[in-house]
Parts: sequence; structure tokens; C-alpha cells
Amino acid sequence: MPHLAPSARPSRSSRALVESLLARADIRIDGARPWDMQVHDAAVFDRMLAQGSLGLGESYMAGAWDCERLDGFFERLLRARLHRQVQPARMAWHALRVRLFNRQRGERAWTVGQAHYDLGNDFYAAMLDPWMAYSCGYWAEADTLEAAQEAKLDLVCRKLGLLPGMRLMDIGCGWGSLMAFAARRHGVSCIGVTVSREQAAFARERHADLPIEVRLQDYHDLDPATLGGRVDRIASIGMFEHAGRRNHRAFMQVLERCLAPDGLALLHTIGRNRRDAVPDPWIDKHIFPNGDLPSLGQIGDAIDGLLVAEDVHNFGADYDRTLMAWHANFEAAWPRFAAQLGETFHRKWRYYLLSCAGAFRARELQLWQWVLSPRGVRGGWRRPRGS
Repeated sequence: MPHLAPSARPSRSSRALVESLLARADIRIDGARPWDMQVHDAAVFDRMLAQGSLGLGESYMAGAWDCERLDGFFERLLRARLHRQVQPARMAWHALRVRLFNRQRGERAWTVGQAHYDLGNDFYAAMLDPWMAYSCGYWAEADTLEAAQEAKLDLVCRKLGLLPGMRLMDIGCGWGSLMAFAARRHGVSCIGVTVSREQAAFARERHADLPIEVRLQDYHDLDPATLGGRVDRIASIGMFEHAGRRNHRAFMQVLERCLAPDGLALLHTIGRNRRDAVPDPWIDKHIFPNGDLPSLGQIGDAIDGLLVAEDVHNFGADYDRTLMAWHANFEAAWPRFAAQLGETFHRKWRYYLLSCAGAFRARELQLWQWVLSPRGVRGGWRRPRGS
């Protein structure tokens, strides 16, 4: 039985207890509103109480319950902080593993590439924008996913102050969106690093006409000696979420040793509001194995004495719109992949995209862009207009 707040100790059936908890978030079981939970198998209540978010997510994958608007369901659930009130005993072991073991070094560093990013380039091309950018778009003046992603790429390049002839290294380069944009628009040469074979193959083929080198490599091994000297600029977009709290300092040491003394780095990462938070067990098992979202304080600790924080920019609310756009693309393209991937995957991916959209809408998750320098920009760094 999970640990519950004193006022919520079980005295009736599992269904009654879950009903009372969900009522705090204005969610009803078998209600008529889009964010209400439609239950098909009463076993879901025991699983929710015994396994928390893991039981909730796996029950959805199995078809035990539905919800017309999962994003609205999770926005309400997280705003009411119900995830902090139901803490199954098995979560203690999950939290201990996260805190005691380095789950992102050695062979484990490659796990997320194989499990998530190597699902298939055709699949991601159907879900993403033409740039193949798999991170938060910048929607300040955009009204389409493509425009939001192009605005994000432009924002990164302007914050880095890219100039023709510079060398840019992209740690966690994905399918090469930033490198292609920077090379075409700003005349820079690029080195990209990824742990996904599918991403590396795609980027090399698609951008063969550009001064881009793509390496299938763990970022821990990056060194100026193998890069042909220090680089002028470094970007890392949507990769730091996989580094893990026990490797944050090592990641920043890579930036410090590979960056020219007058260089700049931009770190674009999802983050949590609480230092002591642990990865969601459902996301950890089914979507991003060994992921670990940082807190603001953990990033600050990691750069302490190594790098100067020139700027921190939060536009996490934009991830809601990005995820909803990906979900629309995914559902529209699903008939092409249904036979190959199956309905359980369909429900899993829908749950992933919409639960995350709800989390950003509830402001439980953030999106930060940090601008970092090795020694501080002489005279100060200025955020570009329009950012």
C-alpha cells in the first residue's frame, strides 16, 4: 500500500480512494468531461495505488482506461500535485537506484539511442517538422510547428553569435537540424555527436553537401586533441536530460576543455522544479531509459568554478504547443505505422506526448536555455532582440 497523506488513508475500496484523490484535481471517474477518466477494468485502481505512475501508464497501454483529453487530465492531476501524495513503496527502490548508481556511463550511455532514437527515421520524419528538430520550438511569433522550430534554431544561432568560419560542436546533434541551419545560414563548420546510429546515418546522408562531420560517440570521450583543437561554439539541445545527475559535472568539464577561451556554449534542456525529484518510472521504463531531468540548482552546481552563466531563459510553456503539434502529426501518420508497431505502441506514444504536454502546461516541467562562457564575456553578454 502506498504512503498517503494522513487525510487520505484508505478506509474504503481502492476505487473510492482513487475517486477521492482525483476529486482534488477535479477529475471524475466515468464522468462526461473531456479530462475525466473512463475506466474499463477496475484492476486499474489497485495498480494506481500499488505502482503509482507506472501502474497508471501501463494500465492505459493495456486499454484498462481511456480519457478523451489526456493532456487535460495530466494538467489537472499535476497542478493538484497528486503525484506527490501517492508514493508506492516500490518507488523508494527506484529513487535509491537513481541517487546511488551511475545509470548513464559506459554501455548504458548508448541505451537511450537504441531504445528511443533508433525507432526509425521514417517514423520521426512523420511526427516532426521538415528540419527534424526533436526539441521545444520557440512560439513567440510562430503559428506553425515548422516556423516555431526554425525560430528556435535561429534563436540558438543568434545567442551564440555565430560568424562565418567558426567551428560549432553540437553535443546530442539528433538528425542534424541545428548544424544544417547554422552551416547554411551562418557559414560555420560543424561537428555533431550522437549515440543514435539511425540519427548519424540520416544526418550524414541528408547533409552530405555541408561542412558537417557526424560522430557516433559518447560525449565523455570528447577532447580537443581529437577535434583538431578547441571549438568556437558548443550547443547541446535536448541531450542534457540524458546525462544524469552523477555526470553533470563531467558534462560541464567537457564544455570547458573543448571550448575556446573566448567561446560560448548554449545548453537547451528540460528541467524540474525540485532538486530531489526522481525520474518518472513510466517514462524511465517505456520512453527514455536512464533519463534524469536536472533542476536549476543542479545545473548551477555543475558549472561552479568552471563556467560563467551569462544567461538563463525559460520558455517551458512553449513545449506544450510543440508536443501537441507532434501529437497531431503522429495521429495523422499512424495508419502508415499501425501494422508495424501495433496498438500498444500507439497508446504508449499517445500517452507519452499528451502526458508531457500536460506536465508543461501545469508548469511542473520547464525548458531552459543557458548561455555559458569559460571566463565571462568581456563587457557582458547581451541577449539578442526577439528572444
